[in-house]
Amino acid sequence: MTACPNCRQETTTPLVCTACGVLLSPDGALSPFEVFGVEPAFELDHAALKRRLLELSRRMHPDYFATAGAEQRERAEGNTAELNRAHEVLANDQSRADWLVRSLGGPDELQERAMPQAFLLEVLEWNETLDAARSAPAGSRPLEQLAALRAELAARRTQALELLRGSLVPLPPRGSPRLVEARRELNALRYVERTLAEIRALELGQPAARA
Repeated sequence: MTACPNCRQETTTPLVCTACGVLLSPDGALSPFEVFGVEPAFELDHAALKRRLLELSRRMHPDYFATAGAEQRERAEGNTAELNRAHEVLANDQSRADWLVRSLGGPDELQERAMPQAFLLEVLEWNETLDAARSAPAGSRPLEQLAALRAELAARRTQALELLRGSLVPLPPRGSPRLVEARRELNALRYVERTLAEIRALELGQPAARA
């Protein structure tokens, strides 16, 4: 971090000086980790992140600068939006992992579409239940089977997150093969989330797009 241009105290975020409260002008694009003043890592203290969000939000909320000049008001709005965008990335395990994989030179979901081989075998079994539910009228869908599948997918999501953690803790070097493994687990997680959403829709008797 650099020194605040107003009070010369060391800053902990490029958005606002927490010592004197002056709004700062970020120099170039910021990573979500830079916004919160933390080192890039998959493991984060979510409670500490939330506290940090509230602290920074209070210091630079646009309402606090309502009577300031137009430049200060605009800066408060822009910095607050930057803070919220960064929090959206960091607060979600999947989006945080996706950002880390990309930033370390790993493949995105278009460059690496594969999922773990063992996961693909499970997908074949899950699709049998889903196909039966998709083709059945809303009033005669196999709700017990869907509930069992929903529980199985929720457990598989937990397992995939643990495997993802194993690929990203500690952070691999740039271009590491572990980044490909992490992307495949992210692809699996994306499938699980889409399928869980479809199951919820089917249980409610609603049409749903295929996962």
